[in-house]
Amino acid sequence: MTISKNDKVKEFTLKNQNDEEVSLSDYEGKKVLLSFHPLAWTSVCTKQMKALEKNYEVFKENNTIPLGLSVDPQPSKKAWAEDMGLEKLDILSDFWPHGEFSKELDIFIEKLGFSGRVNILLDESRNVIWAKEYEIGQLPDIDEVLNKVKNN
Repeated sequence: MTISKNDKVKEFTLKNQNDEEVSLSDYEGKKVLLSFHPLAWTSVCTKQMKALEKNYEVFKENNTIPLGLSVDPQPSKKAWAEDMGLEKLDILSDFWPHGEFSKELDIFIEKLGFSGRVNILLDESRNVIWAKEYEIGQLPDIDEVLNKVKNN
């Protein structure tokens, strides 16, 4: 991972679980948490996305929009979101071209065919204010994430 503090993230548009286009520019004036997970339907990824959903209001109170991202196709994301009971969190598909956005951020793991598990917090100007890469099997500490959101 080479993305670091003060890097600027370029505009992107990806489809969410409901087949709606979501762009970074949709969240003008808000901080955005890009929470990458390797693959849908796995236990750690499920816990990671459920933690974002559970704390959605805390993010909102801190002018932050959390987004879940992976290389899974949109129909899989839809079924997974329904299975998890997501009501607020958008989970975006970086499926085609395969992993293009995660490749731009240098967090795509070519030999595995998916992104690493990475949280990237952007300020209102799309600058990185915090980025952390985790081991593939490691669940990000939601308290650490919320602390970064509240104090940046």
